[in-house]
Amino acid sequence: MPDASTFLTFLLALVVLEITPGPDMMLIIARGVGQGHKTALLTVVGMIFVAGAVQVSLLVLGLASLLAAYPSALTVLQWAGAAYLIYLGGRMIRASFGKQSAARLQARPVSAWKAVREGTLNSLTNPKSLLFMFTFLPLFVDPAPGPVWLQPLVLGSIQKLVGIFSLGGVALASGTVGHVLHRWPKLLAWQERFTGFVLLGLGIRLFLSGSPSPAPAIAR
Repeated sequence: MPDASTFLTFLLALVVLEITPGPDMMLIIARGVGQGHKTALLTVVGMIFVAGAVQVSLLVLGLASLLAAYPSALTVLQWAGAAYLIYLGGRMIRASFGKQSAARLQARPVSAWKAVREGTLNSLTNPKSLLFMFTFLPLFVDPAPGPVWLQPLVLGSIQKLVGIFSLGGVALASGTVGHVLHRWPKLLAWQERFTGFVLLGLGIRLFLSGSPSPAPAIAR
């Protein structure tokens, strides 16, 4: 494992990652406010336990080295993530308008499978989170003290475990806010509209920003 100072730097970067709003956090807020605690937490399950298991496995198998050798692969992931954010944002905006839109938003159910699936897809195509895991996290791997494959497994797992608390807290808080907003359906419609525009803006920004560059402060 890395030495104490290097590991502390990793933890500090991870804290910045977790508290910076990004596509994952915005989706959780939208689900918590619109559909409640359960749906928001199921979205977190998809992000952490399903997408996280895939991402950590790929990290251990050496995808970080592959992305370093072929930077265009990360650009493709960025475009895919941008397209998915635009799709989600556009769908939320469309649902928030129209006749009796507030009533539809209040009553619209989201199945457990759909919540987990959306959380999984959002995290797997979130280029900012992938950038941290596949280009920044490997910088903390030190081949001298032990097996190289074990260190990314531990560091990646720590990142996902920290996400349980940060994103889970956002899910619980947004669910509480949603419970209050359900008393004013028009505000709920505006919240859905606002979140949709934020996701749409994030997607467009990713399309226009070009190839991402590694940085410790990366939005989830």
